[in-house]
Amino acid sequence: MAIKKKTTPKAPAKKKAVVKKPPTKKKAAAKKTKKVKYTAEQVYSMIEQAAYFTAENDGFSKNPSTYWAEAESAINTMVKG
Repeated sequence: MAIKKKTTPKAPAKKKAVVKKPPTKKKAAAKKTKKVKYTAEQVYSMIEQAAYFTAENDGFSKNPSTYWAEAESAINTMVKG
């Protein structure tokens, strides 16, 4: 006859608590914007169009040179950055 060994039930192994790390944010690479170079003709055309559309929206109530000066100032500020 074979002798049976008495086995005692084992307690389940305790698991260590897993600490989840918050996801790290990747830093976006700084994008360098290229400075666009406009020709004199392009700048002149932009000023011309801006002056015309400003005057049209205003009903052509001012002196044309006033519209031109305002457009020239705005476009030069935009172009020079």
